[in-house]
Amino acid sequence: METVEDIVIVGAGIAGLTTSLGLHRHAGNQKLGIGIIREFEGHWICLHNMEIVVTSSTSGQPSSERSLKAKGKHGENETRCVRRKLLLEALEKELPSGTIRFSSKVVSVEESGYFKLVHLDDGNKEVEDDPAKMKQFVLRKCHELPDRVKAVLDNTPLDGIICSPLRYRHPWEVLWGNISKGNVCVAGDALHPMTPDLGQGGCAALEDGIVLARSIAEVLKKTPSEEIEETAAGELEKEEFKSIEMGLKKFAKERRWRSFDLITTAYVVGSIQQSEGKIMNLLRDIFSVYLAGLLSKRADFDFGKLTISDHMQ
Repeated sequence: METVEDIVIVGAGIAGLTTSLGLHRHAGNQKLGIGIIREFEGHWICLHNMEIVVTSSTSGQPSSERSLKAKGKHGENETRCVRRKLLLEALEKELPSGTIRFSSKVVSVEESGYFKLVHLDDGNKEVEDDPAKMKQFVLRKCHELPDRVKAVLDNTPLDGIICSPLRYRHPWEVLWGNISKGNVCVAGDALHPMTPDLGQGGCAALEDGIVLARSIAEVLKKTPSEEIEETAAGELEKEEFKSIEMGLKKFAKERRWRSFDLITTAYVVGSIQQSEGKIMNLLRDIFSVYLAGLLSKRADFDFGKLTISDHMQ
């Protein structure tokens, strides 16, 4: 079966769903977060008044504390934890019915003039790992951890267990590589896979979705000139292709350095925290407060608003 779509988003993760919802909300001139915030009421953990306690790797004793309630360039920070599954469900619920095509996997993308032919498989999903088996595997690997940590794992419900592969991209590949090409671009983990040491992967994916939706909506808002409308359809397709291409280039320019910064910082923090040896232990103790502060500093970021008029003011 062959269908024609104006926009195809491959992957219904945080970035994909946010982009889709952003485009729908922008078309209806609605704010993005109101309905989603209601979905989270009673389901998030607010860390507003909590602190990060840094423990010495040599003595095992707390060496310093840093409040999560730090004031940054864009106001006072507030840290809230929410389950990834709840976030995805909240984004999905706000989308019109039929927006998402489940149980589909992209096999290949083929060039066809100014269009792309996206080939899907027959709809079969790969067999997912059994959450119960994954839970037992993790518990077996954590036998040396304190009992209170193992109790948290043991009490975790099966629907809260997921398996996600860790990937990493060298920062210079983001700086010099193609984030966009023609009328195709990458976002989310496809753009900036990183180590989990900053806890910014999901947040960065949300940022990508807003910026990408804004960039696409800005070029789609412009109507072709009357001269182009009166010419052959091929000229109109060329004009639309060039507009989309420029919009995606704008997205790439806006997200390139932010992605580079997050990937690099996460890698450096992870390398220092997980390295062994007396010299690295000493350096870790000396710079522990600074490393802890990077978590809140990298979150202190303003990517603008969804609405183009508000963003340009």
